[in-house]
Amino acid sequence: MTGSQVTEPRSTNRPRAVVFDMDGVLVESEHLWERMWTRYAARHGHEWSARDTATVQGMSSPEWSAYLGRVCGSSEPASEIERAVVDDMIAALDDGEIRLLDGAREMVTEVSATAPIALASSAARRLIDAVLDRNGLTGHFSATVSSAEVPRGKPSPDVYTEAAHRLGLTGPDCAAVEDSGNGIRAAHAAGMSVVAVPNAAYPPKPEALEAATVVAESPHQVRRVLLSLLSPVVEGEGA
Repeated sequence: MTGSQVTEPRSTNRPRAVVFDMDGVLVESEHLWERMWTRYAARHGHEWSARDTATVQGMSSPEWSAYLGRVCGSSEPASEIERAVVDDMIAALDDGEIRLLDGAREMVTEVSATAPIALASSAARRLIDAVLDRNGLTGHFSATVSSAEVPRGKPSPDVYTEAAHRLGLTGPDCAAVEDSGNGIRAAHAAGMSVVAVPNAAYPPKPEALEAATVVAESPHQVRRVLLSLLSPVVEGEGA
């Protein structure tokens, strides 16, 4: 795609709510996760690779910390590995390195004024809460779920199914916004229509994008698509 092109929705079912991913959808943080995993691995004699990153993207905190310990041959409990990495991410947030993506604030505030919204993230609970709180977005979300709070991380649908449940809905009642291949697969498996906003640095594979209902290029475009899907009144309006 080029310019402001957006693929046309392939479904006419109107969602009743929206579930957002966090990393890569609301904030630019995927590269920081990779930095922190690489840093921990280097301290334990393992050279972290792009393949390692692709493997853990979408995993819950218990899952990726167990993987990190395994490939590093670390004797630390997974909980301690998670704590160390998430501490580094919180420090990055404190230093202003985790920023909202351009258009993300408007996307959240305008969509939440139209329909209930939830968050379904692979990040640890304390990082989710810190990111939303420090950006003044907490009150816009009717529910937030960390993959650590469900049996399996993405690409399993658990975190999206739970987010819909906390909204009093089912997966097919919701639209989801995702940037990663595993996230798209998870939301699709939960029965949600998926608005994909691919991360250029960590692009989803074409077969994952095939599961998306709409492919957009930015939070600004996602906002317009969601408002169109949610409310016939705003269809055709400008940005």
